[in-house]
Amino acid sequence: MKKWLLGLLGVAFFVNVEAVETVEQKTITLAGAIKAAQAAQRACQGKGYAVAVVDRSGQLLALLRDEQAGPHTIDSSWRKAYTALTLRHPTHKLVERVVKDPKIQALGDMNEKILLLGGGLPIVEAREVVGAIGVGGAPGAMLDVACARAGLRVLRGRD
Repeated sequence: MKKWLLGLLGVAFFVNVEAVETVEQKTITLAGAIKAAQAAQRACQGKGYAVAVVDRSGQLLALLRDEQAGPHTIDSSWRKAYTALTLRHPTHKLVERVVKDPKIQALGDMNEKILLLGGGLPIVEAREVVGAIGVGGAPGAMLDVACARAGLRVLRGRD
C-alpha cells in the first residue's frame, strides 16, 4: 500500500500540462553587466561616482563604487538604472519631459525606487530593453550620463 501511494504521488508531480502559456525574454548577462560597470567606472575613476547595472527585472547585477563616493551614490546609481529600465528611457530625457510638461511629474511617484535624475540609461538589444546602467555622484547629471555611456559603448563593442 505504501509503495503504491508513493508511486501515485510521484506521478502526480510529473504530469505533463499542455498549453502552458510562456514568454521568452532576453536579459543582460552577469558578464555583460560587470563589463559595462567596469567600463563606466574606468571612465570616471577617482571622481567619487558609483555605477549600478540591473537586469530586465530591475534586479541589481553589478555595483561598483569609487573609494571617494558618498554613501548616497550606491542608492542613486541603482535607482537611476531601475528608472531607466522601468520607464524605458534615459533618465535625463525623462527629466526634460517633466520640466516641459509638469502634468507628468507623477512619474516620479510611481514607487519609491523611481529617481528622476540624469545618469540612467536603458540597455537595448534588438529594440528590447534587456537591462539598464545608472551612475550617481557627479556634480551634474550629464557627467553621470557620460560615464554611463562609456559602459554602453563597451557592450556595443565600440571600446
